[in-house]
Amino acid sequence: MRATVASRPIVRGPALGRSALVLGGGAVVLAMAVIAAIGTGSVAIAPDDVVRVLAHRLLGIGSTTGLAASTETIVVDLRLPRVLGAALVGAGLASAGTVFQAVLRNPMADPYIIGTAAGASLGATIGIALPLLLPALAIGAGTAWLGLGLVQALAFAGGIGTVLLVIAIARNGGHLPSVTLLLTGYAVSSLLAACVALLMISSGRALAAIFAWLMGSLASVGWLDLAIAAPVVTAAFIGLYARWRSLNLLALGDMPSAHLGLDVGREKLRLTLLATLATSAVVAISGTIGFVGLVVPHLLRLVVGPDHRLLLPASAVAGAALLVLADLGARLAGGIPVGVVTAFVGAPFFLWLLRRTRRVAAPLAP
Repeated sequence: MRATVASRPIVRGPALGRSALVLGGGAVVLAMAVIAAIGTGSVAIAPDDVVRVLAHRLLGIGSTTGLAASTETIVVDLRLPRVLGAALVGAGLASAGTVFQAVLRNPMADPYIIGTAAGASLGATIGIALPLLLPALAIGAGTAWLGLGLVQALAFAGGIGTVLLVIAIARNGGHLPSVTLLLTGYAVSSLLAACVALLMISSGRALAAIFAWLMGSLASVGWLDLAIAAPVVTAAFIGLYARWRSLNLLALGDMPSAHLGLDVGREKLRLTLLATLATSAVVAISGTIGFVGLVVPHLLRLVVGPDHRLLLPASAVAGAALLVLADLGARLAGGIPVGVVTAFVGAPFFLWLLRRTRRVAAPLAP
């Protein structure tokens, strides 16, 4: 009986036409952003030439007759990996933010709220500083294991390991209280941030590299990074989307979810681990990029409603488009870290969003 009740959606599904409009419109915006980002740079490439190269090299359609060989090199080898990396990171962060906001029932939640960023930052900082602190180990920041650089591998392991530690501390039997999870994540994040600060003080020549990683950048994303991160993010997203009913239930609260037949503790654990997996995979290749996973789900929930059957894929598409455009702005601004752009854009926008939400809710207050 419990399983039967839990399998039913708690809200009426979004209309097919509305879903097609939201997702189709988002896909069009994302495609336009990708073409603009690939064609913009020190060497400008016309949009139709970008489409021709992509269609020929990726789909085997048409030809590139009349285009210089350097144009294909710029599009496929130099700009496309970075643009696809931005789309992947944006989609992963926005999806994870959507899940954490539902699981924790906190519109201020983001993908880093329970320590993912702090753990990944500590891992990456160790990977950058270790060769300078212990040169006898002869391990460079570019050392690769199964194609994954030392910095990326330690960042991924740090993000996953920190969240597992937070869950282990916060878990009470089969329960995972949201407040305890938040407070534990805050405490562990503060401790790891202090460790990062100590390593930065001792890092010497590596300080600039550590600071750049902490601000987030997509400049070094290549095909190998995408080949490793994309399957992880895709698998995590599929796992999350398969649990959209659980997300809808958890948005009501723990007690109502349990009364409707959901194993709250187990589902929270599964969703948290899947969202952390996606977050750690993208942070490992980009560094910490803020506000994407906070603003996008919050805004889209106001636009498309609370049903995660539509909200989750819409957030992924919008997050991808947002970060592609933000990275384009970072390049046009002289190559500044993309995290600076998302902070400058995201923070004022989120403050405006909060004020707007408060004005709308004010007449309803007792």
